[in-house]
Amino acid sequence: MLKQGAWMLATVPALVAGWTDWRWRRIPNWLTVPALLLGIGVNSFAAGWAGAKESLLGAGLGLGLLLPFVLIRSLGAGDWKLAGALGAFLGPSRMITVLLGTVLVAGLMAVVVIIWKKRVGRTLRNLANLTAALFTLRLPGPEVSLDNPESSKIPFGVAMAVTVVLYTVGQAWGAL
Repeated sequence: MLKQGAWMLATVPALVAGWTDWRWRRIPNWLTVPALLLGIGVNSFAAGWAGAKESLLGAGLGLGLLLPFVLIRSLGAGDWKLAGALGAFLGPSRMITVLLGTVLVAGLMAVVVIIWKKRVGRTLRNLANLTAALFTLRLPGPEVSLDNPESSKIPFGVAMAVTVVLYTVGQAWGAL
């Protein structure tokens, strides 16, 4: 039961991060660093060395998969650190599920924002630029960077929080 509860604790930092990302568009280090250490500690306590290994693999997976997006400035460092912290709670297999779900939730959020702000044309041009950059092995232009003040930004931490909560509720519901 303790091993089961370890990954369910991920909802706490996820919800706090979702709130701070929604409210201030930041996910602070005072949340992500202790959450990472707590995730490793709880899993280590619950399952010994195997729990520590799963925790470190989950954290490494979250950090490793999202690092390229941070480096090209399409994802914030707080979101990246949150993925590592949540990975420490979830382990690698659950982290993959949560990351895929997060991409879907963030995509739905983006579609809503694009339609609401009437930016469909601009978004299609940006997608074409991103695709061209990918196929020519170059970085995309500044128009698709987080540094562009005109770009619409989706709070990825909110999407991750929603996904973690949905995943936890879904798993708990299935266990009943």
